[in-house]
Amino acid sequence: MYRILTASALGALALTASACAPVIGVHGYQAVDAVPADVVVGTDTKTSVRDRLGTPSATSLFEGDDIWYYISQTTEKYTFNLPQVSQRSVTEIVFQGDQVAAVRVLGLDDGRDVRMNRNETPTRGRELTILEQLLGNVGRGQLPRTDQDAPGQRRPD
Repeated sequence: MYRILTASALGALALTASACAPVIGVHGYQAVDAVPADVVVGTDTKTSVRDRLGTPSATSLFEGDDIWYYISQTTEKYTFNLPQVSQRSVTEIVFQGDQVAAVRVLGLDDGRDVRMNRNETPTRGRELTILEQLLGNVGRGQLPRTDQDAPGQRRPD
């Protein structure tokens, strides 16, 4: 009996200890052989950067294909909590023509919070309660009066 109680207590202790370990997720660009910050301004071109680093995570929408972004981030999630970003790296490579003009590395501290605008365009009508939504169409339809009035059925000939 003592052994069973000890084994179950150790099992419960192991489960609670494993629940304290975070689940780590790595997302985005994974630097394997080359780091995006090692790009040399003035000597590297678009083809050499693409050969060394691969395709970018994103490109600029407004400047065409002149700014490339290599983005990666690490998140940690504890048991029932929301994931928290623990590390973020954004490398911005600016091209002028075909040559690299500038390289900027941004971290987690360089980010800004963007607040969503909660204003909504009002719609006509009124808001329905759950009960009105569930029971709103009860009694509005008509039942077929005869077998011939039933839609989608063939007439017996």
